[in-house]
Order: sequence, then structure tokens, then C-alpha cells
Amino acid sequence: MDKTGSEIARHVRLERDARNWSMADLAERSGVAKASISKIERGEMSPSAAILARLAAAFDLTLAGLLLKAEGQKDRLTRAADQPVWRDPATGYRRRQIFSRPDHPLEMVQVELPAGQKVSFPAWTYAHARHVVWVQMGELMLIEGGQRNLLKTGDSLGFGSPAEVTYVNESTRPCHYVVALARS
Repeated sequence: MDKTGSEIARHVRLERDARNWSMADLAERSGVAKASISKIERGEMSPSAAILARLAAAFDLTLAGLLLKAEGQKDRLTRAADQPVWRDPATGYRRRQIFSRPDHPLEMVQVELPAGQKVSFPAWTYAHARHVVWVQMGELMLIEGGQRNLLKTGDSLGFGSPAEVTYVNESTRPCHYVVALARS
């Protein structure tokens, strides 16, 4: 496991301990199996984006908030070379944290979704933030609460009420997109 993975594991444990939660408590609140949480905390498993989002939401954090805590981001200025990058081991989904601060309501993330891959997030991960997706390159099928929206280069979509969201790259080329979210 790389340094970011080790820090994620450490911060999942710290967040759980700070709340006096057992692994069973976190499993119940997040919908992630207790055995998986144990493996993540011991650094034996690299969690997928969906699992990290579930854990973050259980802690009342965004995925970016959990990753930033793990990476120790503190400055207002984040140079491109210093923007944290995380790769989902299951899908190859690559996530670059462009901007996020605990004292600012806006977060921006740049994502590369490999050809033929998809990533899904449950509705409750969208409960405390408004999201907009902007496709920079390629095509993205965004399925929000069962409604399919095909976004092509330059297209953007603002999410509605919290619903399950699946990002799908049905093409043969990578898709690059930006997610901007404002915490409510």
C-alpha cells in the first residue's frame, strides 16, 4: 500500500476512534462490511471509491474531506504538483483533488474514468452537497436516480435531489470530467 493508502487507513481508524465507534458501529452506519473495515484499517485492503464515499458519509464528511484529512492538506493554494491523486484499485478511476478546504463550501475534483468502467455512489453520499459535473474530454453516461444522461465534451449537468448516481464510461476511450460541489 502506498503512502496515501496508509494515511487513508490511519484516518479511517482515527475518525472511528474519535466518535467512540466500534467497527460494527461504522459498518452499520456506512453499509461497509465489518471485515472490509478491519482490512482497510490494517492496510490489507485498498478501498474502492464507492467504499471510501460510504465511510466518509458515515463520518459526515465528503470523500474529498476524508482524503484531505488523510493527506494533511492545509494551504489555500494548491499547486498542480501538490494536488492529491487517488486511484480506485477496482476500476482504475483516478481522482485528483483540485480544491478543498474545510473552511470553504466549494470542492473541485478532476476524474479520469477508464473506458468500459463505472463507479456508483448511494443517494446519501449526496445529501449535504450540491453537485455539478462538467465533461472535459470524452463521453460520460451519468445515471441519476435511474435517469440516464449522456454528457459529451463540454456538457455539464447539475444534480437534483439526492439519488443514487452511477458514472459510466461506455466508450472505448478514457473520460475526463470535473465535479464541483458546494456543501450545504
